[in-house]
Amino acid sequence: MLAKVLSSALIGIDAMVVDVEVDLAPGLPTFATVGLPDGAVKESKDRVRAALKNSGYDFPARRITANLAPADIKKEGTGFDLPISIGILAATGVVKPTLLQNYILLGELSLDGSLKSIRGALPMAVAAKRAGLTGIILPLENASEAAVVNGIEVLGATTLSQVVEFLSGRETIAACRVDLDELFSNACEYGEDFSEVKGQEHAKRAMEVAASGGHNMLMIGPPGSGKTMLARRIPTILPQMSFDEAIETTKIFSVSGMLDRDRSLLAARPFRSPHHTISDVGLIGGGTTPKPGEVSLAHNGVLFLDELPEFKKNVLEVLRQPLEDGRVTISRSLVSLTYPSRVMLVAAMNPCPCGYLSDPIHVCSCTPIGIHRYRSRISGPLLDRIDIHIEVPAVKYRDLADRNETESSSEIARRVEKSRAIQLQRYKGTKIHCNAQMTPRFIKKHCELDAAGSRMLELVTDRLGFSARTYNRILKVARTIADLAGSEHIREEHIAEAIQYRSLDRKTT
Repeated sequence: MLAKVLSSALIGIDAMVVDVEVDLAPGLPTFATVGLPDGAVKESKDRVRAALKNSGYDFPARRITANLAPADIKKEGTGFDLPISIGILAATGVVKPTLLQNYILLGELSLDGSLKSIRGALPMAVAAKRAGLTGIILPLENASEAAVVNGIEVLGATTLSQVVEFLSGRETIAACRVDLDELFSNACEYGEDFSEVKGQEHAKRAMEVAASGGHNMLMIGPPGSGKTMLARRIPTILPQMSFDEAIETTKIFSVSGMLDRDRSLLAARPFRSPHHTISDVGLIGGGTTPKPGEVSLAHNGVLFLDELPEFKKNVLEVLRQPLEDGRVTISRSLVSLTYPSRVMLVAAMNPCPCGYLSDPIHVCSCTPIGIHRYRSRISGPLLDRIDIHIEVPAVKYRDLADRNETESSSEIARRVEKSRAIQLQRYKGTKIHCNAQMTPRFIKKHCELDAAGSRMLELVTDRLGFSARTYNRILKVARTIADLAGSEHIREEHIAEAIQYRSLDRKTT
């Protein structure tokens, strides 16, 4: 006797429909799972056997073969417990096959037959919709996450018996529904605000420019100057995520198993701040069972690297390709996975090992050789991918004691949104979304200078010995500053401000 049930498997942050074929044949009682199952899928036979018996169903004493097709794609996780169980019951005639080809079934089984949550419910719901199926049956804990996808029925079940009764037509399961507008608005709230930051007006302005153009930035300043505090508030001034961006970001957290059960959709831009002891696999992703790394978890948001020179050199070097391409490709013998990694990199570092170089109060105890060695931990190619270098000095007492309200995040965000709207219109019909992504062809087309600006940039480039890449970075940042000012052309004052954001280039020449 043969039965076929539909399920789904993850490939990167997407999912595909999997046919779970269960065959019962005469012979010695055995249970074999084929189709490139991993360890967790192979162990499902013991959970399935116990769950069926404890739910009041007979477990057939036959030769059972469960095939997961297509067989050349590796299957991972515990979500195949439910479809294998239903396949066995369908092969024995307990479940009618009428509805089995209309729904994707997913769920991990406890030994008592109850359903436990799984990873990747959202991309699997997307796969069900793409395949034209009626809906998806999965654990109740995952129902609200999958219900974000419109156009399919999302049925949340609590036990194996409930699923059997539904498929047999003896019980109904109410479809889970969510209010996307309410979900989106509630998920867009941030706990921080720029009005809480005292002083540092120059740094705030640099962050506004960085957020407007999607530029990577590096902050250099002594301990306690507020670098981390400033960085944590950058997501509050970035443009609000579109629904497609929110879905893509939620997918990454879903397949990683990091999506909170009370948050069906991540509409707030992520902020990830890994510790400097992180490995290259932890930052980029990978492992025996490949998973997204921090650079992908920060997709559509901010990746903050505090104490940048303390990161291992090989860890920093693997960042170069994701920053350039906006994606990470992890290749293994059986599969090659691509995770998105379009992030705004924000890094912070001390000016020297002790942190007090150029501080007017504290005395720096570092030698010139020590300072050079400390800064050389950050390679030139990585620095070339950072558009803005900004100094963040220690905050003075009069700024800390000032009781006046400073500009809020919402006020800054309005200017950023206006600037981004100009850029979206400018690059309409291309793969570029902001000024930071401009290629040399677009720089030549959209970064025309007036005579005064051209003379200033020529003078500074020759005097300080800026490289061609630095020259292009200055033009990109100047284009963003001009957009914030509502100017169609880049003027002298825009070039002058952009040059101020290359402090490391000025100090190393």
